[in-house]
Amino acid sequence: QAQLVEFGGGLVQAGGSLRLSCAPTGRTFTKYVMGWFRQAPGKEREFVAAIKWSDGSTYYPDSVKGRFTISRDNAKNTVFLQMNSLKLEDTAVYYCAAASNYRAHVYYASSIYYDYWGQGTQVTVSS
Repeated sequence: QAQLVEFGGGLVQAGGSLRLSCAPTGRTFTKYVMGWFRQAPGKEREFVAAIKWSDGSTYYPDSVKGRFTISRDNAKNTVFLQMNSLKLEDTAVYYCAAASNYRAHVYYASSIYYDYWGQGTQVTVSS
């Protein structure tokens, strides 16, 4: 099966920045949307950002809007998450996901419609 690989997690001070990257291994597969989710201990998985592969449209929840930016490199099938002005509450394991289900065009914020997931990368924001 297709596999996603993530890089870029780490420890950063509040107000700082990190950039995460994610790319599939092996052959290219059909993807309509790629996104980022995060999960903190004791909390449910939360939608962070999504990008439609066709036109590059991006989507964010209010919690990260204006601070996080998702982008893509079509040639490398790579997606990035630039995180600025990080807050303590951003601390979580961040997961890259890809959706081969066309329904993700509409339900891009729902993890149900993402088929492939990265292993997760820890982002820790300190005071």
